[in-house]
Amino acid sequence: MQTNLKYLLVSFFLLISLNIFSQKSTDKFVVVLDAGHGGKDPGRPTKYDLEKNVALKVVLQLGKELEKHKDIEVIYTRKTDVFVELHERAAIANKADADLFISIHCNAHNTQAYGTETYILSVENTDRNFEVAKAENEVVLLEDNYEIHYEGYDPNSPESVIGLTLLQEDYTEQSILLARMIEDDFAGKLKRKSRGVKQQSLLVIRGTYMPSVLVEIGFLTNKHEGKYLSSKRGQQEMSKSIYNSVLGYIDAVSENYDLEILTDNAKDKSKNKVNTDYVFKVQIAAGAKKLETKSYNFKGLRGVTSESVGNGYKYFYGVTSNYNEVKKYREEALEKGYTTAFIVAYKNGERININDALKTISN
Repeated sequence: MQTNLKYLLVSFFLLISLNIFSQKSTDKFVVVLDAGHGGKDPGRPTKYDLEKNVALKVVLQLGKELEKHKDIEVIYTRKTDVFVELHERAAIANKADADLFISIHCNAHNTQAYGTETYILSVENTDRNFEVAKAENEVVLLEDNYEIHYEGYDPNSPESVIGLTLLQEDYTEQSILLARMIEDDFAGKLKRKSRGVKQQSLLVIRGTYMPSVLVEIGFLTNKHEGKYLSSKRGQQEMSKSIYNSVLGYIDAVSENYDLEILTDNAKDKSKNKVNTDYVFKVQIAAGAKKLETKSYNFKGLRGVTSESVGNGYKYFYGVTSNYNEVKKYREEALEKGYTTAFIVAYKNGERININDALKTISN
């Protein structure tokens, strides 16, 4: 455990030094795109294309679309088939003082499992998630001098992966927001199977000091999904979906970057009578900055409320005890451009799992 503690302390002070001495060279919103694997590390085996190739093609297409926006700067950890060590990927993002870090990968399994998954950093590990972390982190063994760069780290040790989370705690809310947007867009617009937003200890995002996600865009080992992800159409659709999510995220968290603002007036729903036990709302945004809940800040939506959570804020549209009514609120939010708006539930003022709420009120 002493070596793990030493690893944590070294990593922590490295992060502090990077944070102090890096200076942002642009006023643009900086997105670092990381194509997983590369060079001598091909990634997951498949009878279709190699994971390193699929990830790179999706990243390059995603970057091409983002670069069309004058207020967005895109930085790549690799643009060709080269091997980039994991610690260097995070260092690239930190040196650029990036606002967002997105790592693209493909999944694999010995069954015909399929679907997308988006990961953020966490200490909580199910057996399945820990195996994902081991698979993604074992690439360090291919690196020169990995004992120095990851002193005390063992990809097979739960204690090691738990320690990674200390460096990303401040960005959990924003990472969750982006991850949820990505998965919602995959499922809603592309009709792909979403396996959800998951939390895992992954080395590629361990040292980044900005919101960071690792996106598993599907299983190359599935005969249908592998063929889709290896196709030009599949890569274009997946990159476009992530692109839409990134723009939605920027719109949600940044006051200085304005996406298309819709001006249709919405009815004031704030005076609805609600049940004091179960209440439904539509979460439309979250971010580190506090915004006035005026309609001009929320694309014309009136009756928006906010909630302070940790170091950030969440914003909600509508409040009702009627689930059918809250679905209408969500439709209005979607029409206004909040493409990842989702319904949340409260019991006596405390946030609860929406499925638990629905089961209770249906009985």
